[in-house]
Amino acid sequence: MALIEVRDLVKNYASNVVALDGISFSVAAGEVFGFLGPNGAGKTTAIRILATLLKPTSGQAFVDGIDVTANPEEVRKRIGYAAQFIGVDDDLTAAENLILQGRLHGVATKEARRRGDELLEVFMLTEVRDRRAGTFSGGMRRRLDLAQALVHGPSLMFLDEPTTGLDPQNRRALWDYLRQINAKGTTIFLTTQYLEEADELAKRLAIIDQGRIAVEGTPAELKSGLGGDAITATLGAETGPDQIAKARAVLAALDGAGELRVTDHAVTVFMADGGSRLPEVVRNLDSSGVHLARLELAEPSLDDVFLRHTGGRLRVEEVKRRSRSPMGRRRKA
Repeated sequence: MALIEVRDLVKNYASNVVALDGISFSVAAGEVFGFLGPNGAGKTTAIRILATLLKPTSGQAFVDGIDVTANPEEVRKRIGYAAQFIGVDDDLTAAENLILQGRLHGVATKEARRRGDELLEVFMLTEVRDRRAGTFSGGMRRRLDLAQALVHGPSLMFLDEPTTGLDPQNRRALWDYLRQINAKGTTIFLTTQYLEEADELAKRLAIIDQGRIAVEGTPAELKSGLGGDAITATLGAETGPDQIAKARAVLAALDGAGELRVTDHAVTVFMADGGSRLPEVVRNLDSSGVHLARLELAEPSLDDVFLRHTGGRLRVEEVKRRSRSPMGRRRKA
């Protein structure tokens, strides 16, 4: 059963800016759905429409069968929403913020206090539960903001880049908690800058670019669509364009070679059963006079999928391909 249903959704802003250009997708109940895209692709616009904060120009969106435009109050009873911008009351303590949010959503005071204490522990804020939020650091305020979105136990959570600004320890703690509530039936709609996060959490995802859905599927399906393992030949930093072009031609000529990609001083080719092809790659590059600094074999990543469909990268520094077989070779003096 689809908990979220989006049909031909369009959102135009002033000056002929098209934020959403007729997107359609659905999210099943109990799913973790990742929504990825470059900055300005339309991610936040889509999530704000679904959370009833924006009205679409045309098209329809439903949450639990309820039209988000026609009956926003009923939609809001069913959802939690953590936006990119932090919204905590600086004059209240951490515990008071959570109790207030729970009460605003109709949770009894005793239950709001219990849930608040649980979330303060999850987000490592127990020791500061009685401190005013205005004294918190940016990271602490972000964690409290996320706890607020979860305190009433919504059946559907919208999380717009929830771990931006969190350190690795708190990011992992949030991942673990999201897995727990998802296992109990909470549906999660997640936008993120971290492809590792989408790979860890999302059962299915869509990539949006320039207001349109570029591709949709499970992480495994999208990675398998690249055609196999990634073999990356890295040349020395002093290498000229002629060597890069020669390396590209050698890899393109390999039997079964799939998509090729050139990045800085590296050329990547995707091909099935890449591990068995490494000796052939080395021989062919050597015989063509291409001097390798490094040869690496890796499984395709979501970064590769993202780059293929958008031509850009999301926080490259956060994405490190898991290498299976690095090979280093030094150029002779």
